Amino acid sequence: MANPNGNRGGRPQKKNNAPRSNNRGSRPVGAAAPQPKPKASDDDSGEGAIEMEGVITGVYVGTQFRVRVASGHEFLAHISGKMRKRFIRLVVGDRVRIEVSPYDLEKARIVFRIG
Repeated sequence: MANPNGNRGGRPQKKNNAPRSNNRGSRPVGAAAPQPKPKASDDDSGEGAIEMEGVITGVYVGTQFRVRVASGHEFLAHISGKMRKRFIRLVVGDRVRIEVSPYDLEKARIVFRIG
């Protein structure tokens, strides 16, 4: 026996007989358009990431690295998401660009492999 109207069994679908409104997501008349939020940059708030260049001196488990910068300071750094997505391989001796958070000056994120 065939199912009527292409029904494949199960519960019947609910029918919504309410009229469709035409104002999906619109703002009230006379309201101002939302303004885009300004991007925070280093010179605006002073809370942006600090960029440095360094050399990888150690490789650890879980894609973590020890990076030494020119001043002699060392950071525990991990790979950024885009580098992980593109399968960028890093070895000891590679020059990299890192971003250091002003909140934790011991950890960093590797954002670019220079060579």
